[in-house]
Amino acid sequence: FLFNSLNAITVLVRDRRTQEAADMLELLSRLLRQVLQTEQGEFVTLNQELQFIEQYLNIEQVRFSDRLQVRWSIEDSVRGALVPAFILQPLVENAVRHGIAKRIENGVIEIAALSEERWLVLRVIDNGPGYEPTAQAGVGLANTRLRLQTLFGEQAELRLLPAAGGGTIAILRIPLR
Repeated sequence: FLFNSLNAITVLVRDRRTQEAADMLELLSRLLRQVLQTEQGEFVTLNQELQFIEQYLNIEQVRFSDRLQVRWSIEDSVRGALVPAFILQPLVENAVRHGIAKRIENGVIEIAALSEERWLVLRVIDNGPGYEPTAQAGVGLANTRLRLQTLFGEQAELRLLPAAGGGTIAILRIPLR
């Protein structure tokens, strides 16, 4: 993420789009300040995680201008649920990188959170070219799965599915706490 953001800022500077570059640097500095100043443990509230994701997506919106639309579908009852810190970032980054960035026309990312009995279900959906079940998982997904395994054992799952009509759905399911 940091490399991609700095690369995007470099492109903006080369294209003499200084106001956009300055805006992106401001957003990036706020995000990094939040990460460094937050004294958080392994878990944060879902609301804190969503605030981080919103800041991350603000940076991506500078990159993609009006080509990126974000939809939020968050049940109020789960906003206080505990989630591993930064658990959504690799899923959202993949939606941007493998979904939205590969589209010529506008792209949509939907972030959803809901409870299903004793489970917290988080979904990140994009309308990009779609998930290839034969594709090898990258480092972000592999690390996310490893973290989930370490924190929850068999009680957590991360699935990737093709979305109807194109795109990808990432579904993360963890115990509701």
